[in-house]
Amino acid sequence: MLLEKLRKAIENYNRYRSPEAVAELRSVLGSYVEVSFRGFFCHTCGVIDWIEDLKYIAQDLGIRLELESVEDAGPEEKIARFRIVEAD
Repeated sequence: MLLEKLRKAIENYNRYRSPEAVAELRSVLGSYVEVSFRGFFCHTCGVIDWIEDLKYIAQDLGIRLELESVEDAGPEEKIARFRIVEAD
């Protein structure tokens, strides 16, 4: 159920953010989720804002996430690690 909701959250994120930013689920390990974000982010808007949008979309589906870290994975890719705080 959790995995299904995470996939739906990412699908919804991509529906409204693509092609500027495209999210892809990389892994779910215990209470952590890793998501890859690729694209031509609006850097002046703040890359973190683009990434944190996923936590608000997930919240609408009953999953509370907290952003733990963001790492560069290439010129147009970031890997975000979220902690699952609560899931319905």
